Amino acid sequence: MIHYILQVIAFQLFFLFIYDLFLRKETFFNWNRAYLLVTVMLSVILPFIKVSGFKEAIPKEFVLNLPLILSQTPNTIYLEEVVITGSNTSHSFLWYFSLLLVVGSALAVSFFSLRLFKIIKLIYQNPRQKDGAVYYVHLLKSRLAFSFFNYVFLGENIKETEREQIVKHELIHVNQKHTWDLLFFELFRIVFWFNPLVYMYQNRMADLHEFIADSQAVKQNKNQYYENLLAQIFDTNPVSFINPFFKQSLIKKRIIMLQKTKSKQVQLIKYTLLIPTVLGMLLYSSCSEEATQPEVIEVVEQELTIQDQIDMLKNSIEAKGDLSESEKEALKNILAKTSNGEIIEVVEVASLASDVEVPIHMVEKVPTFPGCETETSNKEDKLCMSKKLNAFVAKNFNTELAKSLNLSGVAQIRVFFKINELGEVVDIKARAPHPELEVEAKRVLNMLPNLIPGEYQGKKVTVPYYLPIKFKIND
Repeated sequence: MIHYILQVIAFQLFFLFIYDLFLRKETFFNWNRAYLLVTVMLSVILPFIKVSGFKEAIPKEFVLNLPLILSQTPNTIYLEEVVITGSNTSHSFLWYFSLLLVVGSALAVSFFSLRLFKIIKLIYQNPRQKDGAVYYVHLLKSRLAFSFFNYVFLGENIKETEREQIVKHELIHVNQKHTWDLLFFELFRIVFWFNPLVYMYQNRMADLHEFIADSQAVKQNKNQYYENLLAQIFDTNPVSFINPFFKQSLIKKRIIMLQKTKSKQVQLIKYTLLIPTVLGMLLYSSCSEEATQPEVIEVVEQELTIQDQIDMLKNSIEAKGDLSESEKEALKNILAKTSNGEIIEVVEVASLASDVEVPIHMVEKVPTFPGCETETSNKEDKLCMSKKLNAFVAKNFNTELAKSLNLSGVAQIRVFFKINELGEVVDIKARAPHPELEVEAKRVLNMLPNLIPGEYQGKKVTVPYYLPIKFKIND
């Protein structure tokens, strides 16, 4: 969650930087309006988009989450992942953080509801008249002027000479549905109340609304419009989702923008900056994920992989028996020196012993769980074995470890073991974020009953297995 929030904030910061540096001073007001709406939505969507092509195109040393190397070993039976659910009632940092987000959003909803109630109260407490689809609300003893959806609020103390221009200005807000934009950002403020960039987005959108309305309302009588803006400043309601005509902090910007020469069409090319920006964000989100394991685990897994592959090569040779001349020559070509300069020798074994570990592609009959031996094919035997083993692990795994270790989120446990010629589970290796989880995984697998061993050439043989366990903790 925290990683996602940080990505949203970072993306919004980049989008606003481009807007302020290249687009804000241009007179393409509707283009800028679309830019703000689109980019704020992209900032919350892009972190969820993972483009696999980007990840494959990036060299592994630049990828933040390297793939599990052991999963590439073809000589091991990979069982279906076991999902175990536990609960941790102790209040972790994530729990307090989530609570803070919920409380903050609840307060934001309360403040929004209060401001909305004030608007509704003004509608029903003051005289109003309808003209087509627009309602004019006449505010008693007031100098306010603003719009909200198809309601135009006008203070009765506004001079008649100013009223016509103000109405024209506010009708543009109504016709262009500007209230929807502001309410859209209000929703973002409720969810991301802690993010100051959302407030900056909304302020920039409010400025744009005034520039749009000014640019259209000023066409008939520019001098009178300037006089209205420079006249006595009206009191305004501090409500973020209305369009007030007079807002002191914005009047100077509005006058400057009215006097500004229209931007040339060639300046529209600046909006293409959005393309490389979005591609860069997609690249980042596709190649980064929240870390769920310490990096040291990956190093150990790499070591295990090399050792496992050496073992697999040795066992393949033993299972093969007599080697042809071409095979012997191929083995000579892969001889290598160790860091000490020692030569690795390959020893030829002529016969198959019962304790030989056989690669999965050579096993004629895979090991099975008691009760699965009636299946008609290796594929069905594997499926039955996987289901029964998963059920056994899920039933016997001590989920109370979530509390004692104060775990949160998801803990990945990787277990490697072998089923020997006697059907016993041996040589168990486990890797997990906590040593206690490794011990527990080994304990559960040691509880397994004797299984039906695998067979090759009519003899019982040892077969290696890999079992991933996902321990999900409900905080």
